[in-house]
Amino acid sequence: MSDLRKVKTVEERRETLEKELKISLKNIGCYSLDDKLISTRNCEQMIGVIQLPLGVAGPLKIGKDYYYLPLATTEGALVASVNRGCKAIGLVGGANVFLEKIGTTRGPVFKTDSLAFSFKLANWLTENLDKLKTLAQKTSNHLDLTKVETQVVGKNVFARFYFNTEEAMGMNMATIATQAFIPLIEAKTQSRCLSLSGNFCVDKKQAWRNFLFGRGRKVWAEVQITEKVLKEVLKTKAQKIFEVWLNKCLIGSALSGSMAFNAHFANIIAAVFAATGQDLAHITEGSLGLTTAEIVDQDLYFSVYLPDLMIGTVGGGTNLATQKEGLGIIFGQEKPKTDILAKVMAGAVLAGELSLLASLAEGSLAGAHLKLARGGHSA
Repeated sequence: MSDLRKVKTVEERRETLEKELKISLKNIGCYSLDDKLISTRNCEQMIGVIQLPLGVAGPLKIGKDYYYLPLATTEGALVASVNRGCKAIGLVGGANVFLEKIGTTRGPVFKTDSLAFSFKLANWLTENLDKLKTLAQKTSNHLDLTKVETQVVGKNVFARFYFNTEEAMGMNMATIATQAFIPLIEAKTQSRCLSLSGNFCVDKKQAWRNFLFGRGRKVWAEVQITEKVLKEVLKTKAQKIFEVWLNKCLIGSALSGSMAFNAHFANIIAAVFAATGQDLAHITEGSLGLTTAEIVDQDLYFSVYLPDLMIGTVGGGTNLATQKEGLGIIFGQEKPKTDILAKVMAGAVLAGELSLLASLAEGSLAGAHLKLARGGHSA
């Protein structure tokens, strides 16, 4: 946050952040949707709006900066759990977060007359990337084609185009640009495009290709929780969390054939997505990832890896008034940046994973949901 970078002490940073949060919270709920505008951009045959409860967790300390987390959810105990994770992370100096841009992908499939023509097409795409890059730039000033991957299967050629879409999530941009490639590709390779999307993207689905090679942004977050904080805040020990993590996130996931070796990435991803105007279908991609844990003396090293985070801070649902204010909870008066949003999401996932595994380790999960999700009453 821009104002936070101007102050020096931890106390001053916290005070500035809390002031900006109060401004954002005053605005939340003050806006309704402009149905005339939204019905031409976001939703056809619009008849109304759906409300979700919005909570705030934090502050979450990442590096030297603090962030509050907007979480839209109907699951009691989720906000409290993430908040506890944020507290534990803050007490040990904060989380470290790293990011790598992969790009938004679109993957058409082409039909050829033989394997010879299929390989001709695959080679042509690689050799003429610059021509396609020029076409892409004509469709948008905020789009850059960075690479292409191909897979030949008999008379079928699957292509996977990667685009840098700047601050936007960019699926529409990638789709429009790929459509512009089709006439040239067909003319130069004697092929026929069967579908603009052949599921080689892979868009809005869990897939090992996205897990292994990434999509959108890859993000990593880590923290080392001291024995003292484990005991006083998380109410457990490193060894207990480690055993739960090993059996739940690794062995249990492997036995189930899961592609998500984590406790509940989707819970946090969904809540932040809804609060900040992301495409909700990409939650399934955001649920991919690994949680790791190690015992260091009596401390706990803890990390998360999200290989497939498809998000943006402009376009789509981010233009909705309430979702803009949701972004404002994170960024305050500063212009939202997608890389920072991705890092904050990874930190939020780190906090949520840590708190849930601690709750399972101490045996408090059912009790917490009884208290916070059912008002202390059984069904």
